[in-house]
Amino acid sequence: MRNVQAWLSARAENVAAMLLAALFGVFIVQIVSRYVFNHPVGWALEVCLTLWLWLVLWGGAFCLDDKDHVRFDILLEAARPRVRRLFALVSAIAIVAGLLAALPATYDYVSFYKIKKSATLRIRLDVVFSVYLIFAVAVIGRYAWRALAIMRAGSAGSGDGGNESSAS
Repeated sequence: MRNVQAWLSARAENVAAMLLAALFGVFIVQIVSRYVFNHPVGWALEVCLTLWLWLVLWGGAFCLDDKDHVRFDILLEAARPRVRRLFALVSAIAIVAGLLAALPATYDYVSFYKIKKSATLRIRLDVVFSVYLIFAVAVIGRYAWRALAIMRAGSAGSGDGGNESSAS
């Protein structure tokens, strides 16, 4: 199971790296066309914005660990381990419940955009924003798994604010 998880994680990071490379390439094209040839290309901004959206949400869903996210953990660090596990469980359940509750409306909103297209490249906007649905489902799965692990083992696992340092 760990080998499959490691392989999937590596492939997700490959996708993120390709998105970043494409973003950088289009950004360089935009700079060269504007400042070297004095002929800006309109599509470059649209592609950069779309790639950035996909990169941030893809990375947040599949490439970042819990410890990589910004957290305000003053109360967590002051609590005993049992209370930390309770905080981790409650927060995992809240994230799952909130995203699950929003999922039908989110799907409706994204699918509504099939009637609209981007300004320059005429890409359907439901395709552009579909990455949020991928993000939401991945985060629901990740935090549901985490909540189950906490309930089964009595440990918050990665990111419970135990001995690791987290961003504050």
